[in-house]
Amino acid sequence: MPSTPQARTTEFVHTAAAVIEVVVEGSGPSVILLPSLGRESYDYDDVADGLAQNGFRVSRPQPRGIGRSTGPLENITLHDLAADVGAVIEAQDNGPAVVVGHAFGHYVARMLAADRPDLVRGIVVAAAGARNYPAELTALAVKCSDSTLPDEERIGYLQTGFFAPGNYPAEWLTGWYPEVSKRQLAASAATPKEEWWDVAHQPILDLQSALDPFRPRETENELRDRFGELVTVTVVPNASHALMPEAPAHVVRALTDWIRALDS
Repeated sequence: MPSTPQARTTEFVHTAAAVIEVVVEGSGPSVILLPSLGRESYDYDDVADGLAQNGFRVSRPQPRGIGRSTGPLENITLHDLAADVGAVIEAQDNGPAVVVGHAFGHYVARMLAADRPDLVRGIVVAAAGARNYPAELTALAVKCSDSTLPDEERIGYLQTGFFAPGNYPAEWLTGWYPEVSKRQLAASAATPKEEWWDVAHQPILDLQSALDPFRPRETENELRDRFGELVTVTVVPNASHALMPEAPAHVVRALTDWIRALDS
């Protein structure tokens, strides 16, 4: 990874319903990074720095209820969470943006692409689960975030569901927001899946982890089978569902190459 970190600033975007804290670094074409279920955007630290050094303006909106982002979390849908991200892109006036969604974050990214295609030039679905995956994996994620459980027990759950063999998961003992996670799952359940999963207006990079239990290898081409040439599939070796802390340099290379190819 680059040795000189880019300076980071913090912005606040006010909407009618929410205030969104945004961590920003770099300059150039806009890239928006959205974290996974119940997680904070700092999971992207190394990836964000690498992208900034490669000539992009990288923005990380913290989801409602995380950091200094505020807004209703009850009785909302993915449309509400996507609108928060759309407001960030509009406020920055540097769009349309490439929007990267890690795991649950790709629900929000693709919802935004469906609702506001004018704001999105491309979508990256990173370590996204298959359209249908075992419910016990979501239950496993809940256990990972439960700080009342012993650390060693949680590390076992993280190793099973989120980290590939040899990638030690202790850093993910923190950074969880269980109440936010519960509300995000409710927002997803309140949104018909066909409103976002079956829609693609823009190019998609399907950035998969080779050892991700949420994305069995037999589902590798499900997005490409659905949307054809709009979808590019890239598989990251020796990574699982966490992906960002496991293989940041690989992620930076894959994102940089794909985004630059959008203009070629």
